Amino acid sequence: MPSVDATIGIRPGSAAAGAASAVYGLPPAVLAEVPSGALQFSPTIPGSAALEDLGPGSLDSLVLLAPPGTIERRAALALGLRALAPGGSLTALAPKDRGGTRLSRELAGFGCAVEEAAKRHHRICRTRRPAAPTGLEEAIAAGAPRMVPEIGLWSQPGVFSWNRIDPGTALLLAHLPPLAGRGGDLGCGIGVIARAVLASPRVTALTLVDIDRRAVEAARRNLTDPRAQVVWADARVEGALPERLDFVVSNPPFHHEGAEDQALGQTLIRRAAAALRPGGSFWLTANTHLPYEAVLAEAFRQVTPVAAANGYKLYEARR
Repeated sequence: MPSVDATIGIRPGSAAAGAASAVYGLPPAVLAEVPSGALQFSPTIPGSAALEDLGPGSLDSLVLLAPPGTIERRAALALGLRALAPGGSLTALAPKDRGGTRLSRELAGFGCAVEEAAKRHHRICRTRRPAAPTGLEEAIAAGAPRMVPEIGLWSQPGVFSWNRIDPGTALLLAHLPPLAGRGGDLGCGIGVIARAVLASPRVTALTLVDIDRRAVEAARRNLTDPRAQVVWADARVEGALPERLDFVVSNPPFHHEGAEDQALGQTLIRRAAAALRPGGSFWLTANTHLPYEAVLAEAFRQVTPVAAANGYKLYEARR
């Protein structure tokens, strides 16, 4: 995912005081104009502010690239409307096959009068915050962090596999031996794999990295072990992990903004290799169809297929 620092006219920030214009995500410039200096609020752009931290009426305008998940999208729209001053402008857009066709109806449900346009396979909705929007708090509460009883962990809608253990992670957990030394977890999510890693008393330190602030915050709640450090960062960026690690584990993402992007996992494989000491091990779980074998062979001295089940495969690679 692109670093926000490389996006002209959009600035990250840790505080939202005085923000008049805001943007959520990286909307295509040909579809929506983002004011210069707009404060970024996407949870998947490290360094961004948090939309939920804004007080009511803080913003004059917001451009929001709506996420594909229904609960997450409705919560983001509701947070945006709550943050806008009455009469403030909201432009919300999304690909038509990833929630775009629902935007107008969802905004109308909050009491908005919507103007809708279609362009380049997107739906673009423009509206102004009504004086008394309806249903905002319910939508915000539905998308908020919570303890998920089925998995016994904190999570939040919008995070990868937010309310279940995905089959790739389950495959890794079933075959992962006790590890030792200093390690890393690339694309850590809410910390499911990390909890298994930290069950080994021979692990001395574990650095977890994820690009999603919500996953990072959940992982910090789920992992109270002092050996764990959870970092909000783009794992593809050099320096995201310490050097000369003894092991790295990963169930890497392969989607970006709802579309498959195989380069994500391939880049993380190279980053894992760069972070390992000679002889260090890399445990990778991935969907069977993803073409990671060539990158593994290029980056590692030894690559061993460990298991395959339910459409996933597991490798151990040695640096």
